[in-house]
Amino acid sequence: MSDSQVTLRTRKFIRNPLLGRKQMVVDVLHPNRPNVAKDELRQKLSELYKSSKDQVSVFGFRTQFGGGKSTGFALVYDSNEAMKKFEPHYRLVRYGQANKIEKASRQQRKQRKNRSKEFRGVAKTKGGDKKKAK
Repeated sequence: MSDSQVTLRTRKFIRNPLLGRKQMVVDVLHPNRPNVAKDELRQKLSELYKSSKDQVSVFGFRTQFGGGKSTGFALVYDSNEAMKKFEPHYRLVRYGQANKIEKASRQQRKQRKNRSKEFRGVAKTKGGDKKKAK
């Protein structure tokens, strides 16, 4: 997987004690390689900042035109509890630390809402009943 050298450089490093984390912009140099997996970046950052891989969040990576360099954002949390408390749910799902909430598609939810509006004054069910005969 990592057949060529990958170099990590961090800049704009901020220690954020209120959210229990370290924030930084990460520059990834990856010559002779199209891109670097986020999982691999999390592993390297956890070694660099002496924490667990489960406490590192990376996102927003963009590869520069021509390749060889990517830039993104990283958060290294002080504890798993802080990460679960402050990290958005979709990123926790991405890292396997939370379960995705399964729900109907947006269009189906809107159609169900509009069908239920037809039955004003009667008990609202799924909306599959036929209209009243006049």
